[in-house]
Amino acid sequence: MSSETAVSTASTVSSPPTALYGGASKRRVTVRDIAAAKERHEKWPMVTAYDAMTARVFDEAGIPVMLVGDSAAMVVYGYDSTLPVTVDDLIPLTAAVVRGSSRAMVVADLPFGSYQASPQQALETAARFMKEAGAHAVKLEGGHRVLPQVELLVSAGIPVMAHLGLTPQSVNTLGGYRVQGRGQAGDELMADAKALEHAGAFALVLECVPTDLAHRVTTSLSIPTVGIGAGPYTDAQVLVWQDLMGLTPRPAKFVKKYFDLAGEMDRAVRAYADEVVSGVFPTPDHSYR
Repeated sequence: MSSETAVSTASTVSSPPTALYGGASKRRVTVRDIAAAKERHEKWPMVTAYDAMTARVFDEAGIPVMLVGDSAAMVVYGYDSTLPVTVDDLIPLTAAVVRGSSRAMVVADLPFGSYQASPQQALETAARFMKEAGAHAVKLEGGHRVLPQVELLVSAGIPVMAHLGLTPQSVNTLGGYRVQGRGQAGDELMADAKALEHAGAFALVLECVPTDLAHRVTTSLSIPTVGIGAGPYTDAQVLVWQDLMGLTPRPAKFVKKYFDLAGEMDRAVRAYADEVVSGVFPTPDHSYR
């Protein structure tokens, strides 16, 4: 081995890993990066995104994973639950987020009714998100009942993020938006989590579950957990961006508002309207000659 090769090899071996959040790498985050972060006990943030301009802001901020959630049903399309949104609704949004980002992994939610019927249906739906929108992974809800879907998608080369706890697509059978996994239900959730890991899921969202259960699941799995209303011990956290920015009128208990975007937008649009009415805008600086 030449001295140059030895130096290069040593440099490669000793170089520190790129942090998942805010890392300098310009390539896309992959499932291997997600797994490596778990091994390093590195926590990381995930946020939703539904359009190119917002995705660009979050991508430049270093957010490593963006979810094009079926929450678009409420925050984009104005429905009162996630159930009405369709594949055709979400594919253009996913494509926009992919185009607006260059580093973040973009995960697409498979909407209600698009994967439950059979593994083949799940594969056809996921393939559309990968081919038509350029998604890098998909997310689906459920435990043992969707194991065949997860196994087929993974065997076909499609990374799968699983989702347990409060699964909004099952809100009618769950009896509303309630904390899940208390008592014996916690053991069932743990069994589902281990089964999903065994089926090949690369990460697991835990929504609205007790903190101690989320902690036990996180320490029991080799894949990362992503919490939303699941306490501080999960490997990652996810929030709907409109919630954390203060656009949602009545956010859930687990939401922390980091900015009053609704208030700022209200002030800005009122200032604009007042200047139009009074004739102050547009000025010569905003006009052509």
